[in-house]
Amino acid sequence: MIKLQNIKIGNGNPLVLIAGPCVVENRNMIFKTAERIQKLTDKYGIPFIFKSSYKKANRTSGNSFTTIGMSEALKILSDVKEKFGVPVLTDVHTENEVNEAAEVADILQIPAFLCRQTDLLQAAGKTGKIINIKKGQFIAPEDMRHQAKKVEAVGNKKIMLTERGSTFGYNNLVVDMRSLQIMRKLGYPVVLDATHSVQLPGAGKGETSGRPEFIFPIARAGVAVGIDALFIETHPDPKKALSDAASQLKLDLLEELLKQVVEIDKLVKNKLKLG
Repeated sequence: MIKLQNIKIGNGNPLVLIAGPCVVENRNMIFKTAERIQKLTDKYGIPFIFKSSYKKANRTSGNSFTTIGMSEALKILSDVKEKFGVPVLTDVHTENEVNEAAEVADILQIPAFLCRQTDLLQAAGKTGKIINIKKGQFIAPEDMRHQAKKVEAVGNKKIMLTERGSTFGYNNLVVDMRSLQIMRKLGYPVVLDATHSVQLPGAGKGETSGRPEFIFPIARAGVAVGIDALFIETHPDPKKALSDAASQLKLDLLEELLKQVVEIDKLVKNKLKLG
């Protein structure tokens, strides 16, 4: 189990929501989204961690949006923490970015394509922050123990593992729900990213496409398995999003999703306690 402020992640504790827009586009959109998510999580009693990336380094096309600037984006995330009193998660992409990001973020996330990068994992681990390692689309769930051990080697055992779909032929991903159980047996809290899991990598015209209609069933299925946290990228108007426009959940749909997964989580975890 990992403790973050008053949030307990893992060990049968209630489902935690990690949510927010894919990338920091501007202050107004980020604050609008954070405020709405906070109201919903307060309403349904869900622990909430705000997620947004200060930069998207892995893009299909070199012409795609990456960042408004690292310092400016991190300042916006810092202001979200102060205004709404919520922890923040953001990606890190190189060892040089880690310390600056750690000054703001409570959780440093290792992107899926970078999950085997030893220097990056260990630089992040040395900050003492919680490290969320996203399972590469090309990695078996059992092999995530090697990535976690790289972080543990620098004295940091605050590690979470995230499933975000596996490569299934060209331009497609599939979620193997067995991976959630397999990674839990490694001894770390397990997260399901139900939005990146619906991507169709490179299937658009110079961009990643997606099937957002599958976010609800994938999220429900993962919560039924007994995940510790649900990761949802959400945007007020996904069609206008500057990153992952085809896979983010429309913010107006988030309440209905939360209503469903909270009930499933209660049922599953109460059953596990009784069993």
